[in-house]
Amino acid sequence: MSRNRDRVGSPAQSADAPSPAVMQDAAAAGFSFVVPTEFVELPSQGKYYPESHPLCGETSIEIRQMTAKDEDLLTSRALIKKGVVLDRLIQSLIVDKTIDSDSLLIGDRNAIIIATRVSGYGNEYGVQINCPNCGERQEHNFDLNEANVYYGDDPRLETLHVTNNENGTYNTVLPRTSVTVTFRLFTGEDEKAIIKIITDSRKRNLEEKNVTRQLNSMIVAVNGDDSREAVNYFVNNMPSIDSRHLRTVFELATPDIDLTQIFECGDCAHVQDMEVPLTAEFFWPDR
Repeated sequence: MSRNRDRVGSPAQSADAPSPAVMQDAAAAGFSFVVPTEFVELPSQGKYYPESHPLCGETSIEIRQMTAKDEDLLTSRALIKKGVVLDRLIQSLIVDKTIDSDSLLIGDRNAIIIATRVSGYGNEYGVQINCPNCGERQEHNFDLNEANVYYGDDPRLETLHVTNNENGTYNTVLPRTSVTVTFRLFTGEDEKAIIKIITDSRKRNLEEKNVTRQLNSMIVAVNGDDSREAVNYFVNNMPSIDSRHLRTVFELATPDIDLTQIFECGDCAHVQDMEVPLTAEFFWPDR
């Protein structure tokens, strides 16, 4: 697979001077030092935000590095129970408080999370893994600096008849029905809404409808008709081959952090590409 990527750990932009807001906070506390900040490259490159969004056209976002106070957020039972720990952490770390963390695209949020983990606890991430071949459980160390930035520019998008509308949406022609579907990328708010619906459905023992809910959330219009009635009808009657096509191109079009690395079993020497598993130890490597 051919993708244009940059290493997350590559020397990108660094904060030459602390943010005025951070300096003001330090001065108010009577200290002469400030919390360091850094610039995190956005996988989206700011291309998929509306013009009114602070990150429209921006290739990076400034965040401050994690402090002991932020670790309090990560251990808050109330926040963990509500499932909003990472949301609160991201919002706390963003220097520009006009930016709502829920409005960030998923890939940009992931970039902030990885950068925060690296600056807070280092790039080495050890996790227990069961070998896919022999099943032997073992400790494996991943290097988070080896993560790649994927810009959503896979060349297969063109062969799959996907057009970037340059306004945060895409068009694609479905293979079976030849219908032109307009879809958009997900933000943190979209992800939370989908998770809430799925969780509520499970609690009430209702049918989860995971696929159709995802499709309903991503589709903006069908053959130019943006009414929810048209979208809902088409989603419920879409041939499976078209559904699979749409979910495939959605994934290819989504800028993100690629955490795929090589795993080699120390027991049977099996080697394969493996996505870095994000476990509870991700932010607590020594607990």
